[in-house]
Amino acid sequence: AEHEIPAAADTAYQGAGPTVAVPQRRRRKDPDTGRFRKLSRHQKDVNTAHAHRRGPGERANAELKNWRVLRKIRSSPNTADRLIAAVQTLMIASA
Repeated sequence: AEHEIPAAADTAYQGAGPTVAVPQRRRRKDPDTGRFRKLSRHQKDVNTAHAHRRGPGERANAELKNWRVLRKIRSSPNTADRLIAAVQTLMIASA
């Protein structure tokens, strides 16, 4: 059974499913001017809120890479994902 876990992702995951929130992409080019159409104020606000939700997780992932913790794991992948989740939770909670 699939779990309906909400996630905030970047635009690469557009169309990944109803539980994956992605930011609004910039609009297609205007055929008259050849420039991209600007996002509305509301769309920009939605993107800002989305970035604020993603930020702590992105920083936690960056820290894990800086620490190089994952290179030295000698346990099974099942244990590693719990370790990563625990470290991310602690880092986000302390931010």
